[in-house]
Amino acid sequence: MIISAIWIQITGMIIQITRQSYPTDLTEQEWKILEPLLPLASTRGRPMEYPMREIINAIIYFLRAGCAWRMLPHDLPPWQTVYYHFRKWQKDETWEKLNTTLREQVRQKEEREPTPSAAIIDSQSAKTTSVKGERGFDAGKKINGRKRHAIVDTLGLMLIVIVTAASVQDRDGAKLALQRLKEKVPLARLQLVWADGGYRGKLVDWVKENLSWVLEIVKRNDDVSGFHILPRRWVVERTFGWLNNYRRLSKDYEELPETSEAIIYAAMVHIMVRRLAGTQTFRR
Repeated sequence: MIISAIWIQITGMIIQITRQSYPTDLTEQEWKILEPLLPLASTRGRPMEYPMREIINAIIYFLRAGCAWRMLPHDLPPWQTVYYHFRKWQKDETWEKLNTTLREQVRQKEEREPTPSAAIIDSQSAKTTSVKGERGFDAGKKINGRKRHAIVDTLGLMLIVIVTAASVQDRDGAKLALQRLKEKVPLARLQLVWADGGYRGKLVDWVKENLSWVLEIVKRNDDVSGFHILPRRWVVERTFGWLNNYRRLSKDYEELPETSEAIIYAAMVHIMVRRLAGTQTFRR
């Protein structure tokens, strides 16, 4: 049995208790990588009762297990505390900032420039549940729900993600994603974006005129029947495969598309921390 120590502050005193470790808990090496990047705790107001590492462990448990916030195990910090920090980091864009910083670190570890010169764009439709919120019908995939418009670098690391109703066409969603990428992510080296045939047409000229980038359509080989891997296009599909390990992303359970985006960034943060720490596989 693996025991994890946690500290709780009660009436001004900090006591140590133990709990059985979950497979989703951060390792020592992973925590050493992530801890310096987290926002500093505020010195105003009520002091934190739970260590930040335990709050992060609870968020990762929520992502991997796919449970509701209120169903977090009782030996983790209270769900209200965990949700408060997740929501706060969503509002101040901490998840996006962590994603950017860790992406640059992973690229440097792979002996690449911190910012990419090329990217890949694609979308993924996900079903929604009875939770209220924006949704639509994707006629191509026959899915009623939302659509994730993702732009990744050539390593498959997330540059930007936009969540819309599934009824939004890929080309329209691409405009939103590419515009936000231009505005929010420092990518002075970016010159080329690969996409599949669903993005062909006027979007190619729009990208050139408005963003000064080249949108290159990767076409299928009509001489090859059945499934075959398309150059460059497989990278973003692999990223969606990584995200499938996080059961909270199996469907879109969120009321707000912004929350869905934050969950995707949080999952990518965990993926990159594990990659930097050398944790090869997900522990079952």
